[in-house]
Amino acid sequence: MIKELGHVGLSVSNIDESLEFYRDYLGMEVIMELDIQDDRIGRLVGIPGAKCRIIHLRLGEATLELFEYSEPSGKNVAKDGRQCDHGISHIGFEVSDIHKHLKEIQDRGCKMLGEPVEFRPGVWVAYFRGPDGEVVEFRQRPE
Repeated sequence: MIKELGHVGLSVSNIDESLEFYRDYLGMEVIMELDIQDDRIGRLVGIPGAKCRIIHLRLGEATLELFEYSEPSGKNVAKDGRQCDHGISHIGFEVSDIHKHLKEIQDRGCKMLGEPVEFRPGVWVAYFRGPDGEVVEFRQRPE
């Protein structure tokens, strides 16, 4: 029996910049850090010689796993991705005041995909780009 969704993994170009965003701005808590310099990650992902740092962050019951590969260096496929493209499309966060939080992320230089939309009565949704171009969603539901 499959018990639950455990986490979502995100490969990033600079784990320190991503930590600043996900930990320092969005308030996620670091719960684990690994620096994999042996052959474990290469054997796992099928890329001989792969090395990486891994950090698990938690907010509520959700866990986000950040990977920064030092060997080999990856390419950024997120920046050109559209929401209709196949694969993971976004990482969603519940917020209390969407317009306040959107102003803050725009002040930090994050680019909006579109505009905030009242998707259902009282439910506001907005998408923007994170540090590596990944799509992040803010959603505000009625209290």
